[in-house]
Amino acid sequence: MEITLVQGDITEQRADAVVNAANSSLLGGGGVDGAIHRRGGPEILQECRGLRASRYGRGLPTGRAVATTAGRLPAKWVIHTVGPVHSASEDRSDLLASCYRESLRVAESLGARSVAFPAISTGIFGWPMDDAARIALDAVRQSGTAVEDVRFVLFDHDAYAVFEARL
Repeated sequence: MEITLVQGDITEQRADAVVNAANSSLLGGGGVDGAIHRRGGPEILQECRGLRASRYGRGLPTGRAVATTAGRLPAKWVIHTVGPVHSASEDRSDLLASCYRESLRVAESLGARSVAFPAISTGIFGWPMDDAARIALDAVRQSGTAVEDVRFVLFDHDAYAVFEARL
């Protein structure tokens, strides 16, 4: 597997799958989630509503992942995963690592060879970037996935620099 870093917008990635740092409702939100839903169009929301009506009536649990169409994005699928909110008093790092492992498991089940990840839980969920980068890179390296191309798409220079130092 090749791990690369890209500074840019995840909605512009030409990959088999892009990972959405979703909220448990699967119905869109802010940050990466909002950007993916806006650019991907109503097809993504329609499939997410179907998932809520069938398998995930209470929402997608933290650390799990599920796929939908990518709609109008230049990818085949969106893999939605719910990252944990950072806590100074409770170690939730296994939940964050699970987001990466589960997303790769879903990607592999779809036959995806390339996956683009954001830095899950580092926005409104408050996970410190350095720790998030360590967890993400370790989880991907230890996954044993058949996915060949894993990209971390980092929105700004500071996030890119932290991941680069960890890579």
